[in-house]
Amino acid sequence: MDINAEIKKAKTAMDIAVKHTLTEFNSLHTGKASPGMVENLSVEIYGSVSKLREISAITTPDVKTIQIQSWDKESVKAIEKAILAANLGVTPIVNGMIIRCVMPEMSRERRQELSKVANGMAEEGRVKVRSIRRDTIEIFKKAKKDGIISEDDLKRLEKDVQNITDAAIKEIDSSLNLKSSDLMKI
Repeated sequence: MDINAEIKKAKTAMDIAVKHTLTEFNSLHTGKASPGMVENLSVEIYGSVSKLREISAITTPDVKTIQIQSWDKESVKAIEKAILAANLGVTPIVNGMIIRCVMPEMSRERRQELSKVANGMAEEGRVKVRSIRRDTIEIFKKAKKDGIISEDDLKRLEKDVQNITDAAIKEIDSSLNLKSSDLMKI
C-alpha cells in the first residue's frame, strides 16, 4: 500500500469536488449575464446530446445579455428548447443563427431563493468532501488492522487527511460567501 498515493488520491478527489461545486455556483445568475450560466446546458441535436459550448459561441455583449451564436443552423431550435427547459428565468430571442437571452432584474425574493440554492450546492460539495475523507480514513484503518501501519501512523494520517478536508471545505465556504454577497447586491 502506497500511503502517499492514497493521500494524493484523496486530495485530487476533493479538489474535483470543490471544482464541481464552484462550477455549480457559476450556473446561478446574479443579475449579470455570464456565459457560465448556459455553457454546460445539454442540447439534443442529431440524435446525440452535446454541451452548448461545444456547438456554439457564447458571449456577453453587455452585462444583461448572453449571446449565443450557433455554428449550425439546424441546432438553433434545439438550443432554444434547451434554454427554455433549463428554467433559467430567461426567454431566448432568436434572430437567425443568433440567440439572445436578456437577464431580467432580480427581485429580493429571487435573490434570497438563489442564495438558498447556493447554500444547498455548497452543502452537497461539503458532503462529497467529507465522504472522500471517510473513505480514505477507512482505507488507513484497514491498513492498521492488517498490520501495514502503526497506531501512530494512523493518527498522523487521519490528521493529514483532516487538514486536506478542512482546506477543501474552507474553499467551498469562501466561494459561497462571495456568491451569496454577489447575489444579495442590488
